[in-house]
Amino acid sequence: MSAPSLSQHTTTLRFLDSADGSPLGCLASWPNHRFTLTDVVDVLRRFGLHVSDHRPLDEPGAHHFTIAPSGTAAPDAGVLDLIADAFVAGAEGRTDIDDFSILVLQEGISWRWVDLIRAAVRFLAQAGIGLSPTYMLGCLTATPGYAAALAALFDARFRPGLPDREAAVAAAASAVAGHIDRAATFDLDRTLRGLRSFVDATLRTNWFQSGGTKPYASFKLDPSALTVGGAIVPLREIYVHSRDVEGVHVRAELVARGGLRFSERPEDYRTEVLGLMATQAVKNAPIVPGGAKGAFVIRPGSTADLTTAYTTFIRGLLDVVDNVVDGAPTTPADTVAYDGADAYLVVAADKGTARMSDTANAVAAEYGYWLGDAFASGGSAGYDHKAMGITARGAWVAVRHRFAELGHDVDTQTFTVAGIGDMSGDVFGNGMLLSDRIRLVAAFDHRHIFLDPDPDPDASHRERARLFALPRSSWADYDPAAISAGGGVWPRTAKAVPLSAAARAALGIDAETLTPDELIKAVLRAPVDLLWNGGVGTYVKASDETHGDAADPANDRVRVDACEVRARIVGEGGNLGFTRAARVEYARHGGRCDGDFIDNAAGVATSDREVNIKIAVDRAVAAGTLAPGQRETLLAAVTDDVAEAVLTASRDQVLALGCSEHDAPALLTQHERLIEDLARAGRIARDGDGLPPTAEIRERSRAGTGLLRPELAVLLAQSKNVVASELAASSLPDSPACTPWAENYFPAEILARAGSGVAEHPLRREIVVASLADELVNRLGPGALYRFEERFGAATADSARAYVVVSRVLHTEDIRTRILAAGSDARSTLAELSALARVVEAEMAWLLRHTARRTLRDVLAGACDDADTPEALVALFAAPVAAALGDRPSAEDCRGAFANAAVALRLGTDPARVAAARDALIDSLHIRWLLEGFATRVRGSYWEAMGAAALRDEISDRLDTLVVTALDGSAADPTGRTHRLVRLLDRLRGEDAVDTARLAVIAGELRLLDR
Repeated sequence: MSAPSLSQHTTTLRFLDSADGSPLGCLASWPNHRFTLTDVVDVLRRFGLHVSDHRPLDEPGAHHFTIAPSGTAAPDAGVLDLIADAFVAGAEGRTDIDDFSILVLQEGISWRWVDLIRAAVRFLAQAGIGLSPTYMLGCLTATPGYAAALAALFDARFRPGLPDREAAVAAAASAVAGHIDRAATFDLDRTLRGLRSFVDATLRTNWFQSGGTKPYASFKLDPSALTVGGAIVPLREIYVHSRDVEGVHVRAELVARGGLRFSERPEDYRTEVLGLMATQAVKNAPIVPGGAKGAFVIRPGSTADLTTAYTTFIRGLLDVVDNVVDGAPTTPADTVAYDGADAYLVVAADKGTARMSDTANAVAAEYGYWLGDAFASGGSAGYDHKAMGITARGAWVAVRHRFAELGHDVDTQTFTVAGIGDMSGDVFGNGMLLSDRIRLVAAFDHRHIFLDPDPDPDASHRERARLFALPRSSWADYDPAAISAGGGVWPRTAKAVPLSAAARAALGIDAETLTPDELIKAVLRAPVDLLWNGGVGTYVKASDETHGDAADPANDRVRVDACEVRARIVGEGGNLGFTRAARVEYARHGGRCDGDFIDNAAGVATSDREVNIKIAVDRAVAAGTLAPGQRETLLAAVTDDVAEAVLTASRDQVLALGCSEHDAPALLTQHERLIEDLARAGRIARDGDGLPPTAEIRERSRAGTGLLRPELAVLLAQSKNVVASELAASSLPDSPACTPWAENYFPAEILARAGSGVAEHPLRREIVVASLADELVNRLGPGALYRFEERFGAATADSARAYVVVSRVLHTEDIRTRILAAGSDARSTLAELSALARVVEAEMAWLLRHTARRTLRDVLAGACDDADTPEALVALFAAPVAAALGDRPSAEDCRGAFANAAVALRLGTDPARVAAARDALIDSLHIRWLLEGFATRVRGSYWEAMGAAALRDEISDRLDTLVVTALDGSAADPTGRTHRLVRLLDRLRGEDAVDTARLAVIAGELRLLDR
């Protein structure tokens, strides 16, 4: 508990000389103050000084205090001066005077070092040490000298310009270690080690900046060096601490982004933000930066307003990251840094800070931060997400697709909806206006519950649009005349809500009266077509989870189990509405959902593009190729282009999940291997990410089922993160062949008017990595590259190189565009996209197998010197492949394209002639069905799949050889053997079963034909 503030006007404290043996005395003055003697006596008590007598002096506001003798020796003059300084600092609002202030007396340290200890203790409490700050303070007072030794260690590590820093650190560390070694209890040891780890984990601090006068402290940490913590360990963390504000910003990667929120959880805001960062890291998988999140609280007793607290938090973050000056990362002055260059800090609006991006950017401008107003996206010169409706529109892409898979068109056919949120909200409000066929039968937010049992789609859509346009509207503003009979709006504070027969029917319940909490549960369980989450909170858990697992105590009273949710489809425009285990349980019971990190990813993708477009435009302005006055106009002009690109990315991700689900039963064994690999790499926690254990996978294998969509969503996102990480460590992103993945990221008008900024973009490489990883995993599905690694020992960069070559030579994106434009039903479209993916994978496999073979190297050697580079491979194969395929090939037309081109190059013959020979051979052998459907027909164990793939490769190579012999006229006419093979293949097709034994027979027969 803090002492009363003495921060008005001038306060002084001076201790009197007690050398004559008289009791210790002091003179204190607080002129014109309102404070009572009791307040001042309590302040002195916090320093371990107990007043035994008091008398006012003649000077107004001046007082004499006599300090009662203690059982220990009187403090020396130096310590008394430190107490006096702390007293005045507390009066001036520069420090807290609380129970920690006793350390000034006990340790003989200044109030600033007490601030350091207080900050470290409060951080450890947030980090999960399991001990209260009061208890940890007791451990410190029970270990005299430790706080001073810890302060000395911090000083040795971070004081600028310290001579012989290494010796100073070693001496201070030895003193700290001695105290730890002498700790007599487990809790004492844990406390002392935890505080030591806080200092060791600190990489930078603003402690000494501006002469050590800043009214807040910030510490950049390596959380892996802490002795406390949970399962989620960020790569970097910035902790900001002051009298008014406290908070953390966590990053999963150095280049990361995420929102800063005002937390309403002062006791565990770090737990809140770690969970959000983990979600953000998955959500950010398709974009350039990794996941980050920040949260801050206003400390109890502070009079700071939200803007002031937010500004302090932003300053604390910027104090401990690099700036870019003249193109080079520059560390802030008076800062000792134990990490490398770190100049990418990007933030975004979040809960409680939705309109504060301009405030953050003003602070960044004050610091001269290199990103300018790209530091906080969505400001006055950025993209307004609510005006664009981009988050809701992205989630609606997923909703529309899930309905389409069920044969329902949300643009022409009505459907019922229950919702979380209200029309004033961005995600809920925009979402509920995206179709005029919505029949919103129930919704709730933190204020009201809305029921409309039999809504008219057109009339209710008009009324929702009116509320959306009405500033600060609520469900209470809904026109009662627009609500169907038996409906209404009730405050959540009502004692009970009577339910009409129509309302009971719409909710699928029998109760005639419910409390508001019970009614909210009924809304969540309503038998509707869509449950649309556009609000804040975790409302659905798995049946085997506790409310504590949901980590949202505010909604414990209204939360339901996933198995009770009767909506056919869930749209997660808001974050964390379902726990991960809840999504799996809901999907297991037949529900259609993916995950919040899939559904609402459009918002973060828009912010990412805003940042990178601004960087490019600002570079063009600096280079003089774009007039400064055209900047804002150009940014606004490409708003629709940004939205289109973001929504296309959302569509592609949803389609990728649809294709993965389409192939899931056949790929179950390979998905299991991927799960094991990601778990070994620390990318996933099998239980925490809601992925099935081995025993359950065995059960699904026996049942002929695969992973569920929420499970596939986790694999999809984490596969992108792994692929991006490994691509970043390779040279492939620097290849000229990857230029399209950098340029296509930007709108055409940006390329035309700010092309110099794009060409010199400091994050060009990261853009290539993110774009290529996103496309590669979306097109081939999670685990495809892992299969190449297991089959051929191919590194991620090797497989990605093969993908770059195949996609550019075969123009697979054009084929994909034609498939999507054909207007087929959803399931047929997914089947065609899956077939295209299998062709791409087969051609990539051919390249990976043959680029190391002498035969292909011989061909390449005659074409160019650098034969294995992706640009060389593209140049070599583009012409013969195009000659064979023509203008608008189908996916199946492309099967064997690289093998045909290699044969044509080797023989010096017409590629179209080779393709025709291959088609004739395949048709004559009746083997096309096996080549086209191989991936989905082979099932079984890992070894079965590996063996089958190896045999599939052999069969493909045998066919290549037979094509060559057919073309050069050296083929015999083994009619009997051909007929035998055809009969075997026809019989195999009739059995509709493919395994290694059957494939081995086919491969053997082809070997006989090749003799």
